[in-house]
Amino acid sequence: MSDMRTSREETIRHLYAAYLDDRKDIVGAMLTEDFTFSSPRDDHIDRATYFDRCWPKEPVFRAFDIEFLAIDGDEAVIRYRAEKRDGGSFRNIESFRFRGDKIASVDVYFGRNL
Repeated sequence: MSDMRTSREETIRHLYAAYLDDRKDIVGAMLTEDFTFSSPRDDHIDRATYFDRCWPKEPVFRAFDIEFLAIDGDEAVIRYRAEKRDGGSFRNIESFRFRGDKIASVDVYFGRNL
């Protein structure tokens, strides 16, 4: 595995770990200044709006189980199962675009509740 590919895989894994630990400071350092986020609920929102909308005020998740992770050049795709603290769970797919060693964008595709 190339160094860049390994680095990007580590960045993605650290992103989910930081989300569980409520470490916006760590994630902020992973994102480009012009980072964008899209999902069925958020259409190409900027970095500040991402932190406002997508980082809960109270912890919601207990775990992320990464089921699939593929990296090809500046792009990566991940499928994960998220386990919520209330006992619910769901599966999503996210598409990442990198610029250098930072995440430039994320597009989320919602899966079903499990």
